[in-house]
Amino acid sequence: MTFDSRLLNGIGVLSAVVEAGSFVRAGEALGLTQSAVSRAVARLEERVGLRIFNRNARSITLTDEGRLFYERVAPHLSSIEEAATDAAGSVGQVRGRLRLNVDGCFGHYVLLPTIQTFLSRHPDLAAEIHVRDRMGDLVAENFDVGIHFGEPQMSSLTCRLLLRTRVLTCASPAYLERNGAPDGPSDLSGRECILMRDPATGKHYDWDFIRGGERVWVKVSGRLTVTDTGGLLAACLSGHGIGQPLEIYTRPFLADGRLVQLLPDWAEEVFPLYVYHHSPKSMSAKVRALLDFVTEITS
Repeated sequence: MTFDSRLLNGIGVLSAVVEAGSFVRAGEALGLTQSAVSRAVARLEERVGLRIFNRNARSITLTDEGRLFYERVAPHLSSIEEAATDAAGSVGQVRGRLRLNVDGCFGHYVLLPTIQTFLSRHPDLAAEIHVRDRMGDLVAENFDVGIHFGEPQMSSLTCRLLLRTRVLTCASPAYLERNGAPDGPSDLSGRECILMRDPATGKHYDWDFIRGGERVWVKVSGRLTVTDTGGLLAACLSGHGIGQPLEIYTRPFLADGRLVQLLPDWAEEVFPLYVYHHSPKSMSAKVRALLDFVTEITS
């Protein structure tokens, strides 16, 4: 089959539009007019036989077919870029820009405190980290990797379990001095607990306690509800009440005594952390390096 260079050019324009979010900004990045970008996309749609974008006066979004097409070709663009870099004499180097979409807990308390170590290993790499409560559409927003807590979300990307972290019950020494420690899960009823609402569903997280094969659900109450891990930690540390943070970001506060773990015999409930990325067959060196690093810091 004869190689059509116009197809590759069109895919390059497609990638710029997805990354920029509009024909105008894509044109500015490529040094083209808006009409030239629009024509290039139209030619690509005609060439591949599908409508790639939904267009209206205010925005453009990928169609379902366009999303699948872009998801297939985007990793290969990175591979082509790396091949060009290798040919220029930089074989084996991780370079370029890495766009990450990460859970707030993981971003603030695990990844960002260690990101300097990662970047120092790869001086030709730049990282752009978006901390979000929900993963959203990684393909449409041109993210290389997504890292989020919770059960796997529906996605055509590769999904891999990074870890399972325990849900701990904690309070500050100041709170315990005023109110004492609970003797068991049922003793939490009537205590001042810090509630957490899932921003995706609007529902409060349940308080479950597991010990061996026994599972106890406790209906807790409190005057304060938060929707993010930072708020939960701040409220716990201030002495407001009892909370249930994840062990992965509570460790330093337990180690220095600012928080105390309660009911340690009932702390067998776990919460999973997953990483999402493009197919391993077309994985770029920068993504592979990031996945190796994340595995290292979560082991």
